[in-house]
Amino acid sequence: MGLVSINHTSFTVSDARAIAEWYCEMLDFTVVSVDTRPQDYSEKVTGIIGADLRIVYIKGGGYHIELVEYVGAPGVKIDTATNNVGSAHIAYNVNDLKGMYEALKPKGVRFVSPPVPVTQGPNTGGFVVYLEDPDGNTLELIERPGA
Repeated sequence: MGLVSINHTSFTVSDARAIAEWYCEMLDFTVVSVDTRPQDYSEKVTGIIGADLRIVYIKGGGYHIELVEYVGAPGVKIDTATNNVGSAHIAYNVNDLKGMYEALKPKGVRFVSPPVPVTQGPNTGGFVVYLEDPDGNTLELIERPGA
């Protein structure tokens, strides 16, 4: 009994197919599956009456993200600023952060800042940057020291 491993991380999004396309075009993810969930099942799992889900699984950097769109019983857009309680992000290690930044910035990717040197913690000597997907979900890119 107990935890075995991580299966995926999930973001609730406005349009699962469009957000998946953004991840694929901008960050070289691949689509693993596109599916819907029956309403009765979705209601049981989520506890939300009227939940009717479209789910797209994508994979990047060897890790799965589940993009969940509430086609039925859609919620409201929340403020996903990283200082808000309940906000979350996923951090990826990358090889050439400055190169990625220079390639993605002209394509309209929303970065919080240019790459910043890491001055404390296990990644000291590397670089870090936050970016947002089109729905405002945060990703962190880290170039570890010596990468």
